[in-house]
Amino acid sequence: MEDKLDDIINGLHQKSKTKQAIYRNTLQTFDRMKTISQELVSELTERITKQDAEVVIEYRNVSEHEFQIKFSGDLLVFVMHSNIITFPDDYEIMRSDYVEEDFRRRFFGHIMAYNFMADTIKYNRLDDPGYLVGRMLINIENHFCIEGVKQLDLPTEQIADIANNVISDKRLRIIVESAMIAAVNNDLMGQDVTDIERITLKQKLENTHLTKPRKLGFQIAHELTN
Repeated sequence: MEDKLDDIINGLHQKSKTKQAIYRNTLQTFDRMKTISQELVSELTERITKQDAEVVIEYRNVSEHEFQIKFSGDLLVFVMHSNIITFPDDYEIMRSDYVEEDFRRRFFGHIMAYNFMADTIKYNRLDDPGYLVGRMLINIENHFCIEGVKQLDLPTEQIADIANNVISDKRLRIIVESAMIAAVNNDLMGQDVTDIERITLKQKLENTHLTKPRKLGFQIAHELTN
């Protein structure tokens, strides 16, 4: 019985240390991404204002685990989840030889980027959807992979090859830039006229924006190719 208790304690201790280390890696990456995003916004603002002073790009630090980039009618929301996750054995990333070599590589911190309409936040439209642009998975060795939309114009190896993808400022900047490009290309679709031909007085009183255009959304790449 004592041996089993020791096994439980050792297992919990090892897994706890692993998850704590991954959390620190993920938070450090997120902080670097914040700094890079601020620099990127400053550079874009300087270049764009020379051409069109009415185009505004803004960076906003929301909390330790969230920041936003607003540009034109789009809002990119970057969120770091506080929990460490893993996946079933048949999940694509888990079948990698690199992951299978060390059980600690089976756990990941994750950062998500969502695309909202800027007016969704401005007018507090709680029913408006945001669309996942991509998810970044980070492991104990500061290796990463990107899951998400096919519209992210990233090299295949940078998306899938966690064995060789090591986090760097250059790669983080490319990821943020690619998310912004994907958001810009995600257009608004108007509603069919039959959907708006009749409204209730309650709808009119509660919502000054009677029509609700929706983003096209993204085509999610569920399977990563190695």
